[in-house]
Amino acid sequence: MKTRVFIAGLLACIGINAQAQDTTIVEPKGKAIVQVFGNFHAGFGKHNDDLGFELDRSYLGYEYKLDDGLTVKGVLDIGKSKSVDDYHRIAYIKNAMVSWKKGNLTLNGGLISTTQFNFQEKFWGYRYIMKSFQDQYKFGNSADLGISVAYKFADWVSADAIIVNGEGYKKVQVDEGLNYGLGVTLTPVNGLHIRLYGGLNESGVEGKANTVNMAAFAGYKHDKFTIGAEYNHMLNASYTEGNDQFGYSVFGSVRVAKSAELYARFDDLYSNNGWNIAKDERVAILGVQFKLGKYVKIAPNFRMSMPKGEGVDNGYLAYINCYFGF
Repeated sequence: MKTRVFIAGLLACIGINAQAQDTTIVEPKGKAIVQVFGNFHAGFGKHNDDLGFELDRSYLGYEYKLDDGLTVKGVLDIGKSKSVDDYHRIAYIKNAMVSWKKGNLTLNGGLISTTQFNFQEKFWGYRYIMKSFQDQYKFGNSADLGISVAYKFADWVSADAIIVNGEGYKKVQVDEGLNYGLGVTLTPVNGLHIRLYGGLNESGVEGKANTVNMAAFAGYKHDKFTIGAEYNHMLNASYTEGNDQFGYSVFGSVRVAKSAELYARFDDLYSNNGWNIAKDERVAILGVQFKLGKYVKIAPNFRMSMPKGEGVDNGYLAYINCYFGF
């Protein structure tokens, strides 16, 4: 299996190289990538002791556009890790990739952004406030080592395919399995977007089941408002036979002023037979975002978590999320 994937990747690289040499040279252009997520939060009730300033995550990198559609990109992800004390920050390589775009065809290789929920994350638009559903509840990884291809057949339909290790960008390849994904994006009318995705993540370990991901998304984007909804279904979570997870997310935003937007979101995560009842929950968030110039955003919001475990109280938190980036 690995031999076939290696050969496919090698042929893609050879094709990119041959195409790049047979063109007119264009002056290269580059840009820095800087994004910083922070917040101040205060809890109520059972979260009463949860208070303070927090630096959630920082992305630092550079993107360089070469001639004939070639682009190279490297990004560091500096954030928290469960494996060390919460006061420490760990730096990971989030992206180390090369892309080639020719007409309606796009090829990516290296440590790339995955396609499982990238579209939904961009449509949600408030990543610095809260991750999109699949990322928030660990249905998949946002980046991984491998290759992807996308093709735009017409203005209203495009498709993409991806093959990656399946273990994310924070771990080296350990098991023998790979993660395969196929997605289709439809835009039947201006502003309306529909996204369907299916993926198979091989366990690579005898006695463990393959994980299957299925997702459906629909959203409408207007100059003055945005609304979206997604449903996600994961079979054999953590490669465990019969442990399935389901969930949906509904969100929207309305522009109330030139530099202000009101946004809201509701998530519902659940599992079959309650095997994950300790983590199953509903979450609601309501807030407003202010844009302070081109590079800074501030977003006060109120959140309510509603755990499904028996005897567990609801949680209430107030946040002021901040973003700086270009």
